[in-house]
Amino acid sequence: MIIEKAAEVLEKHKLCNHCLGRGFAKLGKGSNEERGRAIRFVLNMERALEEKKPLKEEECEICGGIFDRLEDYALLCIDKAKMLEFETFLVGSSFPEEILNREKEIFEKFGLYWEPINREFNREVGKILERKLNKKVNRKNPDVKFIIAPYKEKVRIEIKPVYVYGRYRKLVRGMPQTPLKGYGESVASIICKPFGNAFKGKAVFHGAGREDIDVRMLGNGRPFFVEIKRAKKRHANLEKIAEEIGKSGKIEVFDLRFATREEMERLLSERHDKEYEALVYVEEGVNGSDLRRIVQRLGGAEIVQKTPQRVLKRRSDLTRVRKVYKVSGKVIDGKHLKLRIFCEGGLYIKELISGDMGRTTPSVSEIIGKSAVCEALDVVNVEVIEDGSKGTHTKEENQR
Repeated sequence: MIIEKAAEVLEKHKLCNHCLGRGFAKLGKGSNEERGRAIRFVLNMERALEEKKPLKEEECEICGGIFDRLEDYALLCIDKAKMLEFETFLVGSSFPEEILNREKEIFEKFGLYWEPINREFNREVGKILERKLNKKVNRKNPDVKFIIAPYKEKVRIEIKPVYVYGRYRKLVRGMPQTPLKGYGESVASIICKPFGNAFKGKAVFHGAGREDIDVRMLGNGRPFFVEIKRAKKRHANLEKIAEEIGKSGKIEVFDLRFATREEMERLLSERHDKEYEALVYVEEGVNGSDLRRIVQRLGGAEIVQKTPQRVLKRRSDLTRVRKVYKVSGKVIDGKHLKLRIFCEGGLYIKELISGDMGRTTPSVSEIIGKSAVCEALDVVNVEVIEDGSKGTHTKEENQR
């Protein structure tokens, strides 16, 4: 049945052994080329007995002979990747619609179950590259992907980004987290430059939340990721990168390690509890009794907060409810007190102190009945769920 069907196909169409074998993809094991050669051999033996001319392998009307040039395509890939550092790869391809349609038309006409041409092409070039590069094909998560346009003899490369996780401390005020007009540098620019240089790619900063320009980020630091796109290098000394960033005297990074996109997306999508230290100014004066009322009223309180007036131009006017877990503090002088506030992520602390003209309630101003403003604010702890545990740093580490 198979030989008769193959004879029917070959009497009407010129096919190479690769394409002939693909037309009978469910038959036996081995490569399509081996299958096609075997089918042609048996068919021609029968034709010889019948004194018929053999059906020779001629220029293929489906593929046009590209399977004779698999080595050439592999060499194009190798040349394209000669400056790249990678361990795993995958081959993809871009075939013209006319080739795919011609293949479909021929095989469907004879009722054959076939393997698509691009699938065989990718696999066969992949085998050659594995041998020549001494690297492995990875179908799920390759470091690089070669996309071959065989009829244009061109190759483009898709490079999987490198992801690095870490935490940063911002030691100065007056610096935005990301580039902002009017500011010469940012947290992101200071961190990304050494990463881009080390990995020979474009480094993109992703922070787990952000602090205001005039707020320092201290303690255990804010979690962040650096995504290095089109990285020519996939390995670098993270300790040296941390040292280079630290030379700025403005930013420190630590706990650097390689990560995955999935980890980055999970961590950045979560809301993280935070601990703040705020220097509060009360022009009418403040005393121990005021402090006790603040600690008692705010500790464990749910805060109803409308979007602060200072950010209304860029944020939607919403009402949110956030919880304050714990408050402690001390009176500094007759007009200043220092508050330590541990709260749910997303709470605006400056407005928790001022009340923002009644848009945040309760607030420090409301509780003591006096106008209070935040003179200085530091983030001293960002709680993150890592490896199934919350708050992986000790209190002593948080207060460094």
